[in-house]
Amino acid sequence: MSTLPIGMIIEGLVAVLLLITIGYCWMLNRRLQRLRADEEVLRATISELMTATEIAERAILGLKTTASEADKVLGTRLKQAETMSGNLAEQVGEGEKIFTRITQIAEAARAASTHQQAAPQGDGYAVRSPAEPAAYTQHTAAYPAQPAQPVPEPVTHEPERKRASRTADIRSAAAEATARLEQFRRRNGAAA
Repeated sequence: MSTLPIGMIIEGLVAVLLLITIGYCWMLNRRLQRLRADEEVLRATISELMTATEIAERAILGLKTTASEADKVLGTRLKQAETMSGNLAEQVGEGEKIFTRITQIAEAARAASTHQQAAPQGDGYAVRSPAEPAAYTQHTAAYPAQPAQPVPEPVTHEPERKRASRTADIRSAAAEATARLEQFRRRNGAAA
């Protein structure tokens, strides 16, 4: 049969198995070394992650503090803005009242000036009706033509001059106030 004894065959098998075991142990050792290297990298990564977490927690606390301060500041500014808005609304209302008063004054001044221009008073001249010029021309046709004489200027009294200057002053003040109020309205309309 075989020339090799059974003991040698068994020892050969054991040697082959030992070689396989040694190779497997060598592979396992390399994997363990990689795992240990990865463990160190993992530890470094974990420590960096913990540091980043602590920094993030501090930043979150800072953000919370900043947000609460900003909320307080915003609340006070909103209250101030509401107060200012109320004041501006009141002032605009008062401006509207003044504008209507000035408009009424200007209209009254215009009406008074047109009334004074239509019927002058106290100047000594009579106002003729439309029928009078025809009667006047018929009456004067019988007389010879006389050279034209200049019509004398109406005599204005000092109080009438003062009244006219007051009217002009009122008109200019009303026009100026109207222009300013219009500018104010435009600015408020643009701001709203």
